[in-house]
Amino acid sequence: MIFVTGGTGLLGTHVLIELLKRGEKIRALKRPNSDLEIVKKVFDFYLDKDSATFFNQIEWVEGNILDIVSLQNGIKDCAVVYHCAALVSFKRRDFRKLIKTNKEGTANVVNVCLAAKIDHLCYVSSTAAIGRSDTKEIYDETNKWITSSENTGYAVSKYLGENEVWRGVQEGLNAIIVNPSVIFGPGNWNEGSLSIFRVIKERLKFYTKGVNAFVDARDIAKIMAELSSKRIFNERFLVVSENLKFKDVFEKIATAFHVKAPSILVRPWMAALAWRLEGLLAFFFGRKQNITRETARSSMSSTSYSNQKIKDRLKVEFIPMNESIKNAVLFFNQNSSTK
Repeated sequence: MIFVTGGTGLLGTHVLIELLKRGEKIRALKRPNSDLEIVKKVFDFYLDKDSATFFNQIEWVEGNILDIVSLQNGIKDCAVVYHCAALVSFKRRDFRKLIKTNKEGTANVVNVCLAAKIDHLCYVSSTAAIGRSDTKEIYDETNKWITSSENTGYAVSKYLGENEVWRGVQEGLNAIIVNPSVIFGPGNWNEGSLSIFRVIKERLKFYTKGVNAFVDARDIAKIMAELSSKRIFNERFLVVSENLKFKDVFEKIATAFHVKAPSILVRPWMAALAWRLEGLLAFFFGRKQNITRETARSSMSSTSYSNQKIKDRLKVEFIPMNESIKNAVLFFNQNSSTK
């Protein structure tokens, strides 16, 4: 049996589907207040008439990665753990929460895996945990972490979480580490990377000069399962489909929704003004802060990543982002009330 954390999230849902299609028995961790409706809709989207049959094979257990007892209960009789749970936030005030969830929560998972003597752990890190470089135009798995004020709180927390996995490896744990880039796919478009779909459908007017890497959730789930089945342990793999300009990504999403693409270039001073204004509105009126200092800085930077190592190892062909975006938009259009 396989134990999956973060099974109700964007990537976790795709991992559940991939593993179930491979005939695996699954136990998945969920919070007591987690809503499974989005998970069921994603299952319906991919599996059609077989959706309920697959979904009902999942054994759900309540708890979270900060609750060691729930982890111990979840991992009982399991040979493999897929650790997909994480907190994603780019708000400076959430730094402690990020460390608590992404570093300490991962340490809990590693410790429980070691105590239970499981066969191996599949851990979802992030390209954010890849070190910066002044000499490379394209980052790869050999990059070393450099402490810098440019690192987001999220990046620091994922780097520290990844270190907990490497610590587990030193103590005898077999581990697979994948570092995906920005993830697209059917899911809750009010959360994480998918929120850009909602914003663009609502006719976002602005774009930035930044560049980042993107990948389909199906590719990550498949790669994790393949690395697991081939028992390729104790290495990290960047999981990236394409490096794209934000402008191009926004245009692709707008085209898929049949709305006007963003056409106003954001200058650095405009980005700085935007996050400060958003912060004031959030402070005085309790509004959700969509633009933070870290997201503004990230949107203006250009960072590219290599997928050569994983392509060489598994001979994988990534889903083009054009297709990935169309797939996500089709899901959103079919589930217009998705929240």
